Amino acid sequence: MKNRKFDENQIAEEIVSVLPAGVAREFSFDRRAIRFAVRDANLKLRTIVLSRESLRRLIDDPAGAIKIEYLQRDLLAAAEQRSEFRYPRPVVHVATRPQFALPLVSAR
Repeated sequence: MKNRKFDENQIAEEIVSVLPAGVAREFSFDRRAIRFAVRDANLKLRTIVLSRESLRRLIDDPAGAIKIEYLQRDLLAAAEQRSEFRYPRPVVHVATRPQFALPLVSAR
């Protein structure tokens, strides 16, 4: 049996490894997420949060290596644009306006 906790941490380290050396440091062992603090004045990014469940799915995914490479590229892009990087990205639902039923008028 694989040691899942070690595998999750290994994948998280691999994803974060694209940042300059010594920039990211793990600061929390949350049950549901692995968190990193980013310390670099040149980067806007301050926090990286990776879901343990999503990392576990990457372990068994046949396309896992490709997805990890995608996450690395996304992290590099986020480092200059956002203050926080989350995997998976949070789902944002757009609130819709209530639709009022208007009576149909026939043109007779």
